[in-house]
Amino acid sequence: MNLFCDIFLATLVVVNLALAGVSHLPTAIRIVGLQGFLIGLLPYLLTGEHFGLSAINMLVKGGLMPILLTYALKKSKAVKELEPLVSFGKSVAIVFAITLASFYFCEMKGIDCAVATRLAVPLAFATIATGLFLIVSRRKAITQVLGFLVFENGISVFAASIAMEYGFIVELGILLDVFVLVFILGIAIFEINRTFSSIDTDKLNRLGDVGHLHRAGAR
Repeated sequence: MNLFCDIFLATLVVVNLALAGVSHLPTAIRIVGLQGFLIGLLPYLLTGEHFGLSAINMLVKGGLMPILLTYALKKSKAVKELEPLVSFGKSVAIVFAITLASFYFCEMKGIDCAVATRLAVPLAFATIATGLFLIVSRRKAITQVLGFLVFENGISVFAASIAMEYGFIVELGILLDVFVLVFILGIAIFEINRTFSSIDTDKLNRLGDVGHLHRAGAR
């Protein structure tokens, strides 16, 4: 079972690298949905129990969230993440370096888990860091939402790896909070696009800078 879980978790590295290098937003949503589906299955694979939790996770992360984001994407009429703050090639290299650093850190600190496979904790850290990197290195609001989902997926891997007695109940609560937040963010993306005809957050930052300049000039 541990060997199968190791192979299963190793696919997260490929998924994280794919997310760092993809510019086509519908494809990115499908990749995040696949990642959510795989991670949703993880509690059952690691323990042989909690199939109900795994089914709920797979339904929400692999089904409902991608559907909601696809709907928001269609309303925003965005197709690609153009001119990210960090190029796609460099992003892949950075995510790969993040993964190596996570394994090195866990090995150096002797972080291990007696219940789950040893790959779970370093890959959880790598996925969390990848999500944070996507949030800060992309311009489109919807790509930043995807980064947030990747971040939460990393937390789910970590929660499954420690397998505490009530960890799965806590994870269900987190999952509900994340679903509500993604729902709200989907509405926000739609409203931003309707008001400004763009979901490029960099343009919103420049809009704030212009406002500051106008106020400074008025003084």
